Amino acid sequence: MVTAEATALEQELLRLAGAVPDPELPVISLAELGVLRGLRVIGPGRVTVELTPTWTACPAIDTMAADVTDVLRAHGVSEVEVRTVLAPAWSTDAISPEGRRKLAEAGVAPPRHLPAGPASPDGPAGAGPGPVAVDLAIRCPHCGSTDTRLLSRFSSTACKALRRCESCREPFDHFKEV
Repeated sequence: MVTAEATALEQELLRLAGAVPDPELPVISLAELGVLRGLRVIGPGRVTVELTPTWTACPAIDTMAADVTDVLRAHGVSEVEVRTVLAPAWSTDAISPEGRRKLAEAGVAPPRHLPAGPASPDGPAGAGPGPVAVDLAIRCPHCGSTDTRLLSRFSSTACKALRRCESCREPFDHFKEV
């Protein structure tokens, strides 16, 4: 995202763009979500920004691009080009610790970290062949119990599932692991 060669201006503009809230999960910023991949000043008043969607058909990517453009233009950048970058693919491991904390604080169970490994027919990337993680439970963001039940594979957005805690009986979103 920011390289050692990044100028002070690039670092400041990246900070501004990174502070833009995610349109579907406004409790976290684009930087905390890990979708802001880079920013480069390419000339006076000209900037290129790289965003990676959480999934290829993410409907929020256009809103993210528009919001980043608006913020940068409000800070004197006259020409903003936002590029969608699909490789390397985004994964939930890109969510920062602060982003995970904010999700939980907002009542959304953050995704679990997936172990490294390629995708397999039996599961997503990280699930690969070999031992299966023992901690498969989703922790309730309200009471901390791991006695939770899946109600629906999809919730308010495709990247979240709807669960209910069997201990406190509260429903909650779980940000699915990718």
